[in-house]
Amino acid sequence: MQARYQLPIASPGAILREELKVRTPLGIEAEKFTSKGQLVSDPVINGVVKNWLDRHDSAFVFDGYPRSLGQAAALDQIVSARKTPLDVVLSLEADRETIRGRVERRMMCSACGRIVSVGLHVASKDSPCPSCGGKLTRRLDDTPETLELRMREYADKTEPLIDYYRGCGLLRCVDATSTPEIVSGAIAKILEGQ
Repeated sequence: MQARYQLPIASPGAILREELKVRTPLGIEAEKFTSKGQLVSDPVINGVVKNWLDRHDSAFVFDGYPRSLGQAAALDQIVSARKTPLDVVLSLEADRETIRGRVERRMMCSACGRIVSVGLHVASKDSPCPSCGGKLTRRLDDTPETLELRMREYADKTEPLIDYYRGCGLLRCVDATSTPEIVSGAIAKILEGQ
């Protein structure tokens, strides 16, 4: 998507994982939450987003943000001040079993940070990273217990965003249980106004 639309894409989670990798205070603070399967506090995430937006032009895509009504309110203030209102909010929807299977197959390259899925991008967990040949590892927060905590956090904090953005007239839902190509095609149709 990033190459197709020439838009910068940011994942606050990925930004924080980089911060943790180099052991910055921000990364260490975020780890207190993520190691327990909790969402990182709104002030920390909102700060990461604002800092990222301060370094980028008006068009952007966020992956995994906002995840709470507090984050949505902060984003509203940030984009209003920048005079770059949101065009669309995508909700990628999948059932619990699909999500569980994806988490179980997810691996991360310890060298370049690429996220891959066993059976989709690589043959096994022992395969090398297809980008750089580095060693694939499981993320420390990809455990069954952490997933259950994340699902509860989602129901409590993120699910209310569906109604919020529907009320704003910005929400578009995408069935994310299909192949990456089909999901990308559905997203492309929305972004291209079809």
